[in-house]
Amino acid sequence: QVRLVESGGGSVQAGGSLTLSCAVSGYIHSPYSNYCMGWFRQAPGREREGIATVPTGSGVTNYDDSVKGRFTISLDSAKRTLYLQMNSLKPEDTAMYYCAGAWAFQCGISTKFTYWGQGTQVTVSS
Repeated sequence: QVRLVESGGGSVQAGGSLTLSCAVSGYIHSPYSNYCMGWFRQAPGREREGIATVPTGSGVTNYDDSVKGRFTISLDSAKRTLYLQMNSLKPEDTAMYYCAGAWAFQCGISTKFTYWGQGTQVTVSS
């Protein structure tokens, strides 16, 4: 079973930056290159939305338009850690942020994710 644990959330003023981390543990069946990792968020009263994905093998990262140019997703395979660097934060970025993973041959925001973390709260004040 794959376990995902997020960290790095907190409170920041608009224009500030935060880096979220997601530690991946548990059994990863081979090939490792067939996994898709992503970040999602859910604000109060709103549906969960995918914001960024990255494949563990070859492929491209994908971003939702709302974060493109401000957020960067990255994966350190050796450390089994997924990151989300968030810059130029806005109040509308306030949400619970979730790490997700899936065994998938195609990786994108529409991928059906199987594994989920418990979330880390990000609050951006104006």
